Amino acid sequence: MADKTYDLVVTARWMITVEKDGEVLENHALAIRDGVIEAILPAAQAASLPATRHVKLDSHVLMPGLINLHGHSAMTLLRGLADDMALMDWLTGYIWPAEGKHVRDDFVFDGARLAMAEMIRCGTTTINDMYFFHGAMARAGLAAGVRTFVGCSILEFPTNYAVTADDYLSKALAERREFLGEELVTFTLAPHAPYTVSDETFQKVVTLAEQEDMLIHCHIHETGGEVDTSLKEYHQRPLSRLKALGLLSPRLIAAHMVHLSPEEIELAASHGISVAHNPSSNMKLASGIAPIPQMLAAGVNVGIGTDGAASNNKLDMLAETRLAALLAKVGTLDPTAVPAAVALRMATLNGAKALGIDDRTGSLKAGKQADVIAIDLSALETAPAFDPISHVVYAAGREQVSHVWVKGQSLMSERKLLTLDESALKAKAEDWRHRIVSTK
Repeated sequence: MADKTYDLVVTARWMITVEKDGEVLENHALAIRDGVIEAILPAAQAASLPATRHVKLDSHVLMPGLINLHGHSAMTLLRGLADDMALMDWLTGYIWPAEGKHVRDDFVFDGARLAMAEMIRCGTTTINDMYFFHGAMARAGLAAGVRTFVGCSILEFPTNYAVTADDYLSKALAERREFLGEELVTFTLAPHAPYTVSDETFQKVVTLAEQEDMLIHCHIHETGGEVDTSLKEYHQRPLSRLKALGLLSPRLIAAHMVHLSPEEIELAASHGISVAHNPSSNMKLASGIAPIPQMLAAGVNVGIGTDGAASNNKLDMLAETRLAALLAKVGTLDPTAVPAAVALRMATLNGAKALGIDDRTGSLKAGKQADVIAIDLSALETAPAFDPISHVVYAAGREQVSHVWVKGQSLMSERKLLTLDESALKAKAEDWRHRIVSTK
């Protein structure tokens, strides 16, 4: 170890590895070279390591970057456009019409970069997205340095992006080819929901996913109305329909999964699907409380997402992690339902597992890539610090995230964004506000 020169050595007061629930190392350091964590060692040993840069964080927690398992990044430009209404009223009355007027390549690029900046400042290092104009999303992720999963939305009806389901699929595969070989960009197939996608299209998605080795990302069982509609139209609940179509597999990331029977929870577990839990969006749209403790007990892999800024209205994974723990407790009337360490694993390693990258990220371990964040616990609001895991989940705010690295690259240092221009993004956001208001 002594004969190596590291790119970066980061020493912190605490380190939460997420390798084991509850594991906290005190006064330890990460030694990073070529974007990879090469060693985790006591601070006293790390002090003498040759490195291009030493960063000493005396009052901070080091932990893996947060993984946002479900989002619509470009919709930051629609934040606050329509609030306090039911999902279908919100979609059909406001969001879809606004998208029809404005969504195109530059809207997605500008909105996604704005979202990336917000997510970096909240400690998010990976986003699993779902939207349109996929090349713009990929370029935004590369510009920001965020690990980006580009979900290619598929619908039966026309939008600004495509006309038919086959058109969505062909455009998705064409744009994917442009970014093959980019390690931080991965394309997924994202059929929107059972109520917007036909049986034939779902079958095509399953075939393509197997042929191209792609993940599938879909809204499923988000509302009770969705389930009722499926029973009327298909004479079965959505999950049963998707099972018959071959969609249920470890490739599937099911967003929301709020309205589930015990049998459906077992079905999800037996097929190895992952669930993206979106507590704020589910609460704000009054969709319901997802049975997260029951899913976890059954062995379902559950991660956490923010959903889009138009239905949240912020992309704050620390806040979502806190809410995931609290909502599970009040939903079951059991204060032990989802402990802080479990919630933190959901927001990190479980998300990585869902995306098939848990061998690369999601925890702090020698050999994994250095997707790392630091949270400063010196603030009055987090004093005194008895248990750093409890503090990260229940007490710390996004404004205390001080440093962010993805694959060893610094995206933020001492709250200053390093890959994106904050002033330019604010100006773009204001420009889009004027355009959207003028066409309402």
